[in-house]
Amino acid sequence: MKATEGPEAGNHTLMTKFVLSGLSNHPELQNLLFSTFCFIYITTIVGNLLIFVVTVHPSLHTPMYFFLRVLSFLDISTASIVVPRMLVNFLSEDRSISYVGCATQLYCVIFLAASECYILAAMAYDRYVAICNPLRYAVTMNSRVCLSLVLLSCCSGNVVSVVQTAWVFTLPFCGPRRINYFFCDIPPLVTLSCTDTSSYEIQIIIAAVLVILTPFGLILVSYACIISSILKISSAEGRRKTFSTCSSHLIVVTLYYGSGTLTYLGPKSSNSQDIKKVLALIYTAIIPTLNPLIYSLRNKEVKGVVIKIIAELRKT
Repeated sequence: MKATEGPEAGNHTLMTKFVLSGLSNHPELQNLLFSTFCFIYITTIVGNLLIFVVTVHPSLHTPMYFFLRVLSFLDISTASIVVPRMLVNFLSEDRSISYVGCATQLYCVIFLAASECYILAAMAYDRYVAICNPLRYAVTMNSRVCLSLVLLSCCSGNVVSVVQTAWVFTLPFCGPRRINYFFCDIPPLVTLSCTDTSSYEIQIIIAAVLVILTPFGLILVSYACIISSILKISSAEGRRKTFSTCSSHLIVVTLYYGSGTLTYLGPKSSNSQDIKKVLALIYTAIIPTLNPLIYSLRNKEVKGVVIKIIAELRKT
C-alpha cells in the first residue's frame, strides 16, 4: 500500500493489493480443502466438457441443448476464475491479490453470474414455447432467436459487470486490506471502504433486482403457464413426461437464484459474511459441478445419446 498525498493522507491509503482470507484460517484443514476442491474442479471441467461432447450429437440439435452448451461454458468459466486461485491459496502463505487482479476477477465473476441468470430465463422461455405453443416452436425458437437471446444475455451481463466493478473500485479503501472471502466480490470489498456506502448499497439492491429478481420473475411466469398447460393433459403419464423436461431446469434455478438472492439481498448480521461466503461457494463452485449431473441423470435423451456413443466406441 502507498499513502495518498493531500490532507487526508493519514486516513486514506491507496491499495496496491488485497489479501484473501480464504475459506478457513486453520492450517490443519488446508490440505483437506485443497484435495476436496481440486476434485470438485476436475469434476466440473470433465462434466461440462462431456455435456459439450454429448449435445453436439445430431439428435440433440435443439434450442434446449444449445442453451445447455452455453450454460456449461459459463459454468466452466466461473469455476476457472475462482477455484484455481483458491487452490493456490490453500497451500500458500501469501494469499495476496493485486488491485488490478482483484478488479479483473470481480468483473469476470459478475459478468458470468449475470449472464447465467439471463440464460436460465431464456431456457425457461424455451420450455414455455415448447410446451404451451408446440406447433410454433420451430418457428419461434429458430437459430437466430436463440443466438440473439444468448448475445442479449451476455451484453446485459457485461453492462452490469462494468457498472458494478467501476462503482466498487471508485470507493476509497482504507484500514485493513484483508478480504474475508475466497475471491473478490462486492459485499466484502464494500466493507473495506472508509466512506459511507449506504447509497452504494442501494445501487447493489437495484442491480440485484435487475439481475436476479427480474429474470426470476420471468421464470415464475413461464412456469405458471407451463404448469397450467400440463394440468390440461388428460393422462397422468403424459403430465409426468412433460413435466420431466422441466424438472432439471427447476432444480438449477432454485439453487442458483436462491444462493444469489441470499448473497446480495440477504439480511445483515454479525455472522452474515461467513454465511455469504458459503452461499458464494455454492454458485461459484458447487452448482457448476452439479449442473452436468442434474441435466444428464434426469434426461433420457442425454442418457440415450451417451449409451449410443459408448456403443459406437466399443465397435471401433
